[in-house]
Amino acid sequence: MARRYLLRTFGCQMNEHDAARLAGLLEDDGLVPASSLEDADVVVFTTCCIRESADQRLYGQLGQLKAWKERRPGLQIAVGGCLAQKDREGIVARAPHVDVVFGTHNLGAAPGLLRRAAEEGPVVAVPEGPEGHDDGPVAAQRRDLPFSAWVTIQVGCDNRCAFCIVPQVRGREASRPLAEVVAEVEQLATRGVTEVTLLGQNVNSYGRDLTRRRPLFAELLRAVGSVRGIRRVRFTSPHPKDLRPETIAAMAETEAVCPQLHLPLQSGSDRVLAAMHRGYTAQRYLDRLAAARATVPDLAVTTDIIVGFPGETEEDFSQTLAVAAEAGYDSAYTFIFSPRPGTEAAGMTASFVDPEVVAERFERLRVVVERSALARHQARVGREEEVLVEGPSTKDPGAWSGRTAQGKLVHVAEPDPARWPAPGSYVTVGIVGAAPHFLRGELRAVLQPPRHEPTRRRVPVAVLG
Repeated sequence: MARRYLLRTFGCQMNEHDAARLAGLLEDDGLVPASSLEDADVVVFTTCCIRESADQRLYGQLGQLKAWKERRPGLQIAVGGCLAQKDREGIVARAPHVDVVFGTHNLGAAPGLLRRAAEEGPVVAVPEGPEGHDDGPVAAQRRDLPFSAWVTIQVGCDNRCAFCIVPQVRGREASRPLAEVVAEVEQLATRGVTEVTLLGQNVNSYGRDLTRRRPLFAELLRAVGSVRGIRRVRFTSPHPKDLRPETIAAMAETEAVCPQLHLPLQSGSDRVLAAMHRGYTAQRYLDRLAAARATVPDLAVTTDIIVGFPGETEEDFSQTLAVAAEAGYDSAYTFIFSPRPGTEAAGMTASFVDPEVVAERFERLRVVVERSALARHQARVGREEEVLVEGPSTKDPGAWSGRTAQGKLVHVAEPDPARWPAPGSYVTVGIVGAAPHFLRGELRAVLQPPRHEPTRRRVPVAVLG
């Protein structure tokens, strides 16, 4: 009988993409998906180390698995990803029942490491450099949504933000050749994928390491957007300091590129931005945002904001509230500062902000963000939107869900599943209601039926970010 695997994933889209690659690699090695922990022979974690809470959740789950493994000695546990790259032997020291630790640079070696551990005992294999960090063939990836795919265009980051550990665990920026990325998208399109999301730590600087002079991201957007069969192109994440006019122009002029921009602010205080080493001021950020909105019709903008960065004063936070209100975001991912060992900010202990003050500021920011999000959504009521159908709503069994070109979640109430459009369809939906985090709609027409291959079994990936 084939061995069964279960994936548990913490963190960002890059980790989700890594999990999809792992699923394909494990299946190519003869394993099959497990439906639950009870019938899994292998449990693999892809980990995040951006926030302390992800560390805590990982070690908590590893602790729970210790008793489970004592009852089932053949069970193998593997830990990969950013936390594994950072902690290495420390994971086995804290959780000696872990069989394999692999890093961000040798994900492709995971199946072989599991076989080796079965014969030799625990294995820690975390290369320092980018050896083996190819993105892998399309055939070695499994997707939850067969019509939508992640495509890595770049790994690593050359920025040195004071709060971020990514450069230490992902390495320096390394871009895939443009022709290679386009070839992957073409192959995905032949398999029925109609939506791709280009992934990188700083997509705006994509290709600078290849040309040694200027980024190639605008050229990549145009090339990917022209691939036959690709109807939507998204990307994440860009850095505001590198958002160039030619990228904005490519977004506006390439029909397939979605009018959606994730532009992390982090803080509205110039003093805090300087301490973070972000490379821009609040006004420069707002100017680039205004340029993007003036050029790209119906642009939706999302952001990241950190509350409680060391030394943040009430005046600093007031400036963040003011910028967030002026920007009028469609959505925002707000975070409480979490010191990561090895980062510059983690050493600013004398300037840490009182947790109660941070919690109060966090709530005030949430009110501002949700107010603008609701206003943006209410402005769409009465419009017709093109929606890519994803499937049943996770919240309401009597509704199906999809996303607009702007990435907005739309729920359509329909108690009879036989009347639901197939996942992967493009449909027209009339927007009849709005909330801060989603829209409500009514089906108007089916524009394009699914093009993808018959759906495989869902990849058993629990995203725990």
